[in-house]
Amino acid sequence: MMNIGQAAKASGVSAKMIRHYEGVGLFPEAARTEAGYRQYSERDINTLRFIRHSRDLGFPIEQIRELLGLWQDRARPSRQVKALAQAHLAGLDAKLKELQAMKVTLENLVQCCHGDERPDCPIIDTLADGSGPGPAHRHAR
Repeated sequence: MMNIGQAAKASGVSAKMIRHYEGVGLFPEAARTEAGYRQYSERDINTLRFIRHSRDLGFPIEQIRELLGLWQDRARPSRQVKALAQAHLAGLDAKLKELQAMKVTLENLVQCCHGDERPDCPIIDTLADGSGPGPAHRHAR
């Protein structure tokens, strides 16, 4: 058995995040010693690593919850796992397109700004009038 510091080091998940995952019910609350200290088993460490790897791929908490259930179910159909991964991939593609659009807009603004001693600045002007590609502008259409 390991304490929370050892579990954090072994899993690569900070003690703060371990407590958070316990708090949101993603990870079961740890067993406690008589003195109230958390104790973690090797199985707990493996679960924390699974969560960390899922987070490294950008999966949100709710999808990780589903992935954990599928991981623990030895009779799972792999199509369910693939469907979750495909949905996440589609979300990443959408975010990537949004980031690319932001980058193009910002590159254009940077190119238009003289960057000298004058106060005129198309970057500030665009931010002030909200004409950029941000979420508020898109939703207003």
